[in-house]
Amino acid sequence: MIPEELLIRYGAHNKLYRKNEFIFQQEQRAHFYYQIVSGEVKMNNYRENGKEFIQSFFAAGQSFGEPPLFSDITYPANALATEDSEILCLKKERFIELLLENPKIHLEVTTAIASRLYYKAIMASEISSQEPEHCILRILDYLKEDVYKLTEPFSFRVDLTRQQIADLTGLRVETIIRATKSLEKKNEIKIKKRKIYR
Repeated sequence: MIPEELLIRYGAHNKLYRKNEFIFQQEQRAHFYYQIVSGEVKMNNYRENGKEFIQSFFAAGQSFGEPPLFSDITYPANALATEDSEILCLKKERFIELLLENPKIHLEVTTAIASRLYYKAIMASEISSQEPEHCILRILDYLKEDVYKLTEPFSFRVDLTRQQIADLTGLRVETIIRATKSLEKKNEIKIKKRKIYR
């Protein structure tokens, strides 16, 4: 999102996070702007019963966790690396300075945050009222088009387990299994060697 050279000019440093390592945790204060150089990050919450609810995934070139940088609030979710990931970290004060001195970048960051908020609003509505197949396609299309920027049919290999798809949609694993089989019959997805392609 923000050119790496600009982040480095403002004092960002690269940090390597190992697979399953937390970048930040729910209820912590925000001190850094984070942008992924390589790897993948998952934002999630754990319910009281220990069940995971996945908020979203972020890939190389994307940033995450910005809203608490603009308000005096804590993180509403955890962020952890789903694979070894290199992340640029820029101190909050320098990030704000960068935005104030670069209005075009500021607008791009604001637009990205607005798009995520729009997606969350749409998904909250869809998940609560739509059929499981529809919910699954919405999540897969969001990941394919907005996170990984793919457009060709069946070009997106879904590297999520059925459990992770359930955690993203709030559905049960059994429902995900039935719905994906139905979606395959309707040629909405392909399943090869237990992997889903959209």
